[in-house]
Amino acid sequence: MEHRLFDLGDFSLQKGSVLPSAQLGYTTLGELNEAKDNVVICPTWFTATPADTAMWMTGEDRALKPSKYFIIVPNHFGAAVSSSPSNTPPPFGRGTFPRVTAYDNINAQYRLVTEEFGIEKIRLVSSWSMGACQAYAWAALHPEMVQAIAPISGSARTAQYNKVFLHALTRAITADPDWNDGFYGDKPPVRGLRTFASIYAGWGFSEAFYREEVYRGFGASSIEEFIEIFWDPFFLKCDANDLLAQIQTWKHNDLGDHPNFGGDFDAALGAIRAKTIIMNAETDRYFPPIDSEYEAGHIPGATTRPIPTIWGHLAPFNPVDQQFIDQGITELLDS
Repeated sequence: MEHRLFDLGDFSLQKGSVLPSAQLGYTTLGELNEAKDNVVICPTWFTATPADTAMWMTGEDRALKPSKYFIIVPNHFGAAVSSSPSNTPPPFGRGTFPRVTAYDNINAQYRLVTEEFGIEKIRLVSSWSMGACQAYAWAALHPEMVQAIAPISGSARTAQYNKVFLHALTRAITADPDWNDGFYGDKPPVRGLRTFASIYAGWGFSEAFYREEVYRGFGASSIEEFIEIFWDPFFLKCDANDLLAQIQTWKHNDLGDHPNFGGDFDAALGAIRAKTIIMNAETDRYFPPIDSEYEAGHIPGATTRPIPTIWGHLAPFNPVDQQFIDQGITELLDS
C-alpha cells in the first residue's frame, strides 16, 4: 500500500519546540464523494504504519468499506512513516527527537484534511490504542467538525497503572548497554528490544488467553515459543528511538492538557459533541473499561460497550471481536 507524505514545513509543537521540515505520512482508501461527507479518519496505533492500520481496520467485509467511505489513515509522529527519530536529520533525530503530544498529531492531521482535501466534516474518527487516544483529541479540539467517534481499546488520559507498564518498557531499552543514549548507530539495543517484547507479552493479552492456551493457535507449543514467534518479530522490526518517542506521547496523553481546557480533563471530555461509542476489551490490562465508564459519563450522550473477549488489548486482531467492534462502528455511521 502506497504511503504518501504531506509537507508540514517547520512545525511548531505544543510543548515549545519546532520540528523542522516535518512530514506527515498517510494513506487513503476509497474515493472522496462530491459532497465530501463520506470521510473517515483512522489514525495509526503504537508501532503501526498506515498500511498496517488499514489492513486491520478496513475492508469490503468490514464496517469501514473503501467502496463506501473515503478513509484517511494518518501516521502519528514517531511511528516511522511520519517524522520520527529514525528519519529526522540532526540535531532533532535519534535520542534528541522532541516530545510530541496527541494534540500535535491532530494539528498536523487537521492541516492534511483541510489543506490537501478541502474537507470540512468528518463522518467518523475511529481506531485502536494510540489511535483511539487521537480519536478523543480530534473530537475535543474540533467538535464542530467531527460527527462521531469510536475509540477502541484506548483512553482520553493515560492512567497511572498504564504508566507503570510504559516505565518498564522504557527501562528495558535504556538499560541495554548498546543503548548509548539513543545514538547506537549500527548496533541497536537488541537485548533491550527482546526484553521489551517479553514485557509486552504479559500485558498485551489476558491471563485467560494464556490459561486457555490460545497461543497454540499461532503455532506455538509453549509461551516461550509464542514470545519468540509473535512478540519478538513485532518489536525487533522497530527502531528503539521510535518506540521511545511514541511511548512519550502515550505516557503523557491527557485530553485536558491543552490551552482550550486549561488542564481540566472533565471540561475537555465535555467539549466533545460527537456521537460516541467507546469499546474497550473487558480483559484489557492497560485500557480497562472502568476508565471508559468515567469518560463516557462526562461526554454528552456517550455509551460504553466492553468487548467480551479474552484477547485483552489485542482484541481487534481476533475475527470474532472484529465483528463486535464493527457493529458499533456501523451503528455510528448509519445514525
